[in-house]
Amino acid sequence: MSAVAFDYTAPTTLDGALGALDVPGRTVALLAGGQSLVPLLTSRQVRPDVVVDLNGVAGLAGIGIGADRVRIGAMTRLREVERHRGLAAALPVLASAAAAVAYPHIRVRSTLGGSLCHAAPAAELPAVALALGAEVVLRSARGVRSVPAARFATGAGTTVRAPDEVVTEIVFPRTGPFTYEFSELCTRGSTGYPVAGVCLGLRADGGLVRAARVVVAGCGPVPVRLPGVEAALVGRAVAGPHPGLVASVVAEATEPGSTGPEDREYRAEVAGVLLVRALAARAGREGR
Repeated sequence: MSAVAFDYTAPTTLDGALGALDVPGRTVALLAGGQSLVPLLTSRQVRPDVVVDLNGVAGLAGIGIGADRVRIGAMTRLREVERHRGLAAALPVLASAAAAVAYPHIRVRSTLGGSLCHAAPAAELPAVALALGAEVVLRSARGVRSVPAARFATGAGTTVRAPDEVVTEIVFPRTGPFTYEFSELCTRGSTGYPVAGVCLGLRADGGLVRAARVVVAGCGPVPVRLPGVEAALVGRAVAGPHPGLVASVVAEATEPGSTGPEDREYRAEVAGVLLVRALAARAGREGR
C-alpha cells in the first residue's frame, strides 16, 4: 500500500511553516522525524492534503541549559538528547529515557517534539516530561502559548495542538532536590515496543522518602501521575520493604471509569514491579 497523493512543502523559516498551515479547507500533516508519520501515511491511516516538512526550518533544534531550566527545540533529535553531555548532567533521566527509545537508527531521526505530538500511550518521553513538570511551547500566527505537559496529550495520538500551531520547544525545570529514575518493559528486550514504563522522582533524606513523584505509562491513553502512590511512599525507607506497593499502583492506575488497553491491569502490575525495582536501584546507589 502507498500513501494517497498529497502536496508537499518544505519551508525554511518558522513564519513560512506557519503560513503553510494557513490553508482553509485542507488538512495538513507536519513532518518532523517521520518515524511515526511515514508509516501512518503509507498505511493510509493519515490522509493529508498537504505535508509540511519542518526539517529545513531554522531555529527549531538545539539544547540550552540554564541555571533553573533546560530548553530543548522541538526538532532536536533523540540521539542528541541521549548523547548531550550537558543534558546528561542537568537532567540525566531525560537522556536515559531518550536512550531507551527503539533503535539507534530510529533515534537519529526521531525528534523530541514529534514524540510528544505523536502521544503514544506507552512512549518514554511524554511520561518523563510529565514527571519533570515540563511545558510545551506552541506558536501560531495568532501568538505563542505554553501548555503544561500534564495537559498536552488528550488521548492516544491526540493533543491540544491546534491545526495552525507548531511546537517550537519544550522547557524543563531543573530537578532541584529530586532525583529521577526511568524504567520500562518492552515486548522484545530493550528495543521493542514498551508494554509499560515508570518514571520515579524522589527527594530522600536519611534513607527515607520525603517527597515522591510517580508517573506510569502504558496503562491508559496517556501517562498519568499517581498521587495516592506518591503519598504512600512518603516516610518509607527507600530500601523498603514495600508491601502492597504493586497493588496500590494497579488500583490507582486502573481506577473505575478510567480507560486504557484491554490488558491495562497487567500493564499496571508491570509498572508496579518497575516502581519497586526503581526504588531498589535508588537505594543501591545510596548504599554504595
